[in-house]
Amino acid sequence: MRHKYSARALVLSRTLIGEASVSVSMLTEDFGIIRARSQGARKPGAKMAPALQTLSLADVTLIRGKDGWRTAGAILEENWARQLPPKARARAVRVTELAQRLVQGERADPELFSILLAFVRVLGTLEEPEQEAAEMIAAVRVLHVLGLDAGDTFGASDEYAREQLAAATEGKTALITRINHGIASSGLY
Repeated sequence: MRHKYSARALVLSRTLIGEASVSVSMLTEDFGIIRARSQGARKPGAKMAPALQTLSLADVTLIRGKDGWRTAGAILEENWARQLPPKARARAVRVTELAQRLVQGERADPELFSILLAFVRVLGTLEEPEQEAAEMIAAVRVLHVLGLDAGDTFGASDEYAREQLAAATEGKTALITRINHGIASSGLY
């Protein structure tokens, strides 16, 4: 019998497999970004389906097998895909896709988890101009935690105060240049 692991996970993306299964990319504090297969998650009445939607926070039970990770259970905590307006949802997806592109392999990274979770949580509370500033700050923080940016991260990983958002808006051009430089220095552009 294989060992079961429990973790809080932010679902970053999902890919359909066959008729009823999905491959879910999720960020956990303990394992980093992992991809897990969830069999039957697309069947009508599947209990795990709501918890495995993109931009959901869930308590997941995982099993590591010879073919990779599998989900054995998932309980939804919060689903931002339904709560966020379309433009905010697009911003969240851009930042989570950046993290997925830049993080190679599995490694525990509680700070990256904190950055992305705080960003997705705060998006629904901000007006559109502030959402743009929060997106830039989140991207810089992701690059910083991965060692691809050495500049100011505008405070702690879970802070999005009005002053920080205003500073990011004011320095938008320089911030975008930093983000592009960090992405280019990763070699994955």
